[in-house]
Amino acid sequence: MLSKEHISELLKTEWAARNLIYKKETGSTNDDAKALGEEGAEHGTLVVADMQKTGRGSRGRNWETPSQTNIAMSLLLRPIAPPDKISMLTLVMGLSVAEGIEDAIISKRDRTLSKSTLMDFSREILSESKLYPQIKWPNDIVIAQKKICGILTELHMNPDNTINNVVIGVGINVNMTDFPEDIKDIAGSILSTTGIKVDRAEVVACCMKRFEENYEKYNRSFDLSLLLDNYENRLINKHKLVKVLDPKGEYEAIAHGITHTGALIVSNEEGEEFEINAGEVTVRGLYSYV
Repeated sequence: MLSKEHISELLKTEWAARNLIYKKETGSTNDDAKALGEEGAEHGTLVVADMQKTGRGSRGRNWETPSQTNIAMSLLLRPIAPPDKISMLTLVMGLSVAEGIEDAIISKRDRTLSKSTLMDFSREILSESKLYPQIKWPNDIVIAQKKICGILTELHMNPDNTINNVVIGVGINVNMTDFPEDIKDIAGSILSTTGIKVDRAEVVACCMKRFEENYEKYNRSFDLSLLLDNYENRLINKHKLVKVLDPKGEYEAIAHGITHTGALIVSNEEGEEFEINAGEVTVRGLYSYV
């Protein structure tokens, strides 16, 4: 059950989601968080909705959240990082959601498996199985080759070009099993990919705990240097042939990892290595979404 009370009792954070706004239905949690930011809401305010009707995905796409199945949430931040470092927060959230989903899966297995079976089940085994949440650069969360989460970060500036706030919107397909015809080949949910039905409130709580931890690491240097290894361990594109959809022309390349600022490192057929930045290009698998 998704409710303010249930999420609050599961939270293990100091500031993330401690100011929690729950809505049974809303248009867009990002719009709600933005409005709260303009009213002076504190750093770490989280808006969670059971149903979202006019949510936004990347590149202007709609992201709807049907009732009783998925998660729509938006986190309000008041970062101390300079404006040119804010885009990395999208990757910080992507890593945090992947880790949080894994924590929720492990927790559910802990409660449902017998002790004898549980001894044979660990994070190491999970990482080798189809249950392992991976990241398709820069921030799509993938399980069993299906996209289960999208993230949209919006920066709101003051008239004097200082940061007012940052809102990071997260849409997670949790227990959804039916998908629209136009996305069913690439979209999935935690339930549809793993067969495990997790508590949505626990997923929210786990993601917020991981984000708080990762955000503190980001804040030490305003980059991904302390998160790089964990991110790359989940990077589904790593060492894979990908198609780079550059507005100047599509091309194929090998993905090698990311830089400390979140750019994807790729090399072309001639072995020349270069960096591409999120927002400028899109990366797809050569023969599929990943």
